[in-house]
Amino acid sequence: MDFLGAIGFFKAFLAWRSAAEILLIAAGLFFLYRTLVRLGTWKIATGILVAVAIFLVARFLNLRTIEWIFGNFSQVAVLALIVIFQPELRKFFERAASVRSSRTSDPGDVVSRLIAYTLFTLAKERRGALVVFPGRETIREWVSGGYPLDARPSIPLLRSIFDPHSPGHDGALIVEKGRFARLGVRLPVSQSQQLTDEYGTRHHAAMGLAEKSDALTVLVSEERGQVSLFLKGEMRPLAHADELVAAIIRHWKEAAAYPFVIPGGRARREMMSQMIASLALAVAFWTTLFISQGEQLEKMVTVPVEFTATPSDLLLVGDKDKEVRLHIAGSRSDLNALDPSLLRAKINLTKAVAGKQTFVITSQNIRLPRGVELLDIVPSSIDLSLAALAEKDIPIKPQLVGKLPNRLKLQSVAVSPSSVKVLSPLDQNKPDNVMTTPIYLENLKEKTVIYCKIIAPPALHPVDKRWPDVEVTITVSR
Repeated sequence: MDFLGAIGFFKAFLAWRSAAEILLIAAGLFFLYRTLVRLGTWKIATGILVAVAIFLVARFLNLRTIEWIFGNFSQVAVLALIVIFQPELRKFFERAASVRSSRTSDPGDVVSRLIAYTLFTLAKERRGALVVFPGRETIREWVSGGYPLDARPSIPLLRSIFDPHSPGHDGALIVEKGRFARLGVRLPVSQSQQLTDEYGTRHHAAMGLAEKSDALTVLVSEERGQVSLFLKGEMRPLAHADELVAAIIRHWKEAAAYPFVIPGGRARREMMSQMIASLALAVAFWTTLFISQGEQLEKMVTVPVEFTATPSDLLLVGDKDKEVRLHIAGSRSDLNALDPSLLRAKINLTKAVAGKQTFVITSQNIRLPRGVELLDIVPSSIDLSLAALAEKDIPIKPQLVGKLPNRLKLQSVAVSPSSVKVLSPLDQNKPDNVMTTPIYLENLKEKTVIYCKIIAPPALHPVDKRWPDVEVTITVSR
């Protein structure tokens, strides 16, 4: 990049629109990364980012072969990525749409302690349980089955729900708005490899819901006698009931009033490093795209020649369909945005005279978009022939086709109007004549009036700017 190019780059970099673009790209990369990490598919995304980085470097270094490979396979690759990452993309947009405050009822410290201490009691008794606390995102599309309950929380009810003889003890209990909303609910099984095979179906179901939503799931393992918490695609064993009480209350606060909370300690440092990395990637992406799109290129386009302001007493004769080739230059983005079909080389014939003459085509005849420069025009001039026009009154001849049916003869043909005033070149040697559109006689059986259009040679033009409609009256007799 030369000195002037560097100045232009920094001016564009400091513009508020560019800053907004970089921040939006960084935010998208950050949320996409967090979503992919939570769903366990970040390794595939890393490979895709490496491929994109290779393409950007190839474009920056003008490696034509690599650009050709990416250009020919990019559309197929985009469709494949949409199919492969359909669950992740759906979750990404769901999370983006859920960044807002939602008001849910506070389950209360009493309810939280009731549930937490009862679950730890079940863990000591080696009785399994699965309790779900929904967050901001709905879980209806991920859960199925179960029985509606809508009951006030109590220790006997919670113990009876997860009693081994209860019909819904193998499913999950949904706690919503401080009440037991539904029991015996089936949860989606985890599709990631975060849990090993030593964990049972209940663990994989809890992890599955934690990967697909922001719900808090509490699991009691009957084999291990352990209480575990599942949230945002992670499992955390709990040692005391107070930890679970704090987690439930914190989850409610985050879901009810705080759409985005920056954690503390190590989690804060990790999040800040992810934000910085996303911002750095966004700056690199924007810089590479700016430099590649700002690269100066040359291009040849073919445009038609358009004639304007032709004097009323002159007629352009000969070949009227003329074209010129434009040699233009501009940045890659400006040339890509250029639509050659909208370009015209316009020649003003206001000062034209009768006869053959040459018109020079310059940049004044062509209107190019801003940022596109005209280098050359081929050919730089064209020859035109114009003929002087004279007003004439010529007859209109009916164009009769075919024969009348048997035993009928043509008695008379009347044309109204019988003639028309036209403008005709003075040096035209051919006789002037105009005709009607074809009239087929084989269909006539009586006197008939037919309305026709006029067919005229290209050199003739009506004085009234448009050809009149013609009325042809055909009289037949037996």
